Amino acid sequence: MFVGQLRKIDTIVKRYIVLLCGWLCCVVGLHAQFDPQIGQYMHMQSTYNPAAVGESDLMRVYGAHRMQFTGIMDAPMTTYFSFSSPFVVGKTQHAAGVRFMNDRFGLFSNQSLHAGYAYRLKLGKGYLSVGADLGFINLSFAVDSVNLKDVADLVQDHAYHNATDNAIPEASGQNGVSGMGFELGVGVYYATPTWWAGVSYGHVTNPTLQWSDKSSIRVRGTLYAAGGYNWRLKNKDWVLMPSAMLQTDFRAWDVNLTMLAQVRERFRFGLGYRIAGSVNVILGVDIISGLQLGYTYEMPANNLLKESYGSHELYLAYGFNVLKPKRTNKYKSVRYL
Repeated sequence: MFVGQLRKIDTIVKRYIVLLCGWLCCVVGLHAQFDPQIGQYMHMQSTYNPAAVGESDLMRVYGAHRMQFTGIMDAPMTTYFSFSSPFVVGKTQHAAGVRFMNDRFGLFSNQSLHAGYAYRLKLGKGYLSVGADLGFINLSFAVDSVNLKDVADLVQDHAYHNATDNAIPEASGQNGVSGMGFELGVGVYYATPTWWAGVSYGHVTNPTLQWSDKSSIRVRGTLYAAGGYNWRLKNKDWVLMPSAMLQTDFRAWDVNLTMLAQVRERFRFGLGYRIAGSVNVILGVDIISGLQLGYTYEMPANNLLKESYGSHELYLAYGFNVLKPKRTNKYKSVRYL
């Protein structure tokens, strides 16, 4: 019985150490970025760059779901949804869209909703876009679930948590605490049939999410830089598509390097490497004209491999042409369905 109690204590303590470490990372600003990771960034550019809204002639809707570090309790889980479309006003081209994200990690839950606009200018063989998006983020913390009295009851008969401890905010209701802030993002983007590149900056306003008079989180601005190239081989059925993305809030840095191969303008497969310590396997297929399915498996290349079964990301998109009756590109890019 005593051994069973020790095991129970060990399990409870480990759980809350993990949860409290996550809380401290947010409060004191340890080296972890606010925005979640994106495996298939080459397909989901409008998620992090408002200038990439309507980056092609397609009205486009996509969704993605990412399960991070499967096998670890309360690991991050992120869902994305985006809709965008180009449109013409007179002789000028524009694009607009909306995007939604729901990110859950441990006792934290982060939702965001943004509306974006981009002005598109024909330049050389491609289009230069300048865009911005405006929206809000809402970060919740299920403080009601932080109940360390279970440990106290097993160790000694007194309250483990001091009610005046400022490290854990007091809940105002059954759903814990939450803070909301409005924010702005800006970006530039250029794309041709053979290459693309973009730079964006999110959380320009550095919104402060106020949980209580004593608890708040200030979201740091995040810089994104991404680009890719489409290289058609002598065998016209094959196209190699290297790409890279940098994501940083200037405290933490993340670089994702990817090499994809496209076969017969329908099938895609490749590998990626994230300098934070993971290797990606990426698969994709155009199921029917305009309908695209993608999957990414991300395997940790560090000590996390002992604790996690890796990360999974599923992506589904549909698009159709709203500006031209027929695309005349010599071949398709992964950016175009």
